[in-house]
Amino acid sequence: MVRGKVQLKKIEDTTSRQVAFSKRRSGLLKKAYELSVLCDAEVAVIVFSQNGRLYEFSSSDMTKILERYREYTKDVPGSKFGDDYIQQLKLDSVSMTKKIELLEHSKRKLLGQSVSSCSFDELKGIEEQLRTSLQRVRQRKTQLYTEQIDRLRSQESNLLKENAKLSAMYQRAERSSQQQWPRHTQAEAEPHCSSSQSLDVDTELFIGLPKQQC
Repeated sequence: MVRGKVQLKKIEDTTSRQVAFSKRRSGLLKKAYELSVLCDAEVAVIVFSQNGRLYEFSSSDMTKILERYREYTKDVPGSKFGDDYIQQLKLDSVSMTKKIELLEHSKRKLLGQSVSSCSFDELKGIEEQLRTSLQRVRQRKTQLYTEQIDRLRSQESNLLKENAKLSAMYQRAERSSQQQWPRHTQAEAEPHCSSSQSLDVDTELFIGLPKQQC
């Protein structure tokens, strides 16, 4: 949830005022310390409570920082820290506050939270803004889809090339294996044939004594 705005005015309840002072004083000193460490800045903070109690923080020697401040403000025109400068800061603050309020009001309208008090022309303008925003969202969505499709097509092309390469390697291996196979078959068949010839036996049937060879 969005944190609500705190109206900047004096807190009338004494207890609440003391609690707020304690919390915000601690936060201010913590931020001053973080600023000095993170940005290597010389920071000095002096706070007097309503009862006159002093609270201070300095990233280095407080006296040296105050002396440096006096030396710096000595040559600075008084108008910079005078009433005119402070008044300009107040005007800028009021202007920025109004701009923030207008932006938040416009945001609530776009979210449909504050349209009950809108006129027909205002509603028409809000509708046109939403239509334009929706068109931009769809264009961006289409662009992302197109980029994703292009990536997938590129991956598909790479996979097809890899598949063709593997298929060619497989076919070469098959042809090499088929060329070597008949040689092995012939080499194995030749000893078998010679042994068959050496083991030929005369199986002719005859009666009587076997013939004697001279």
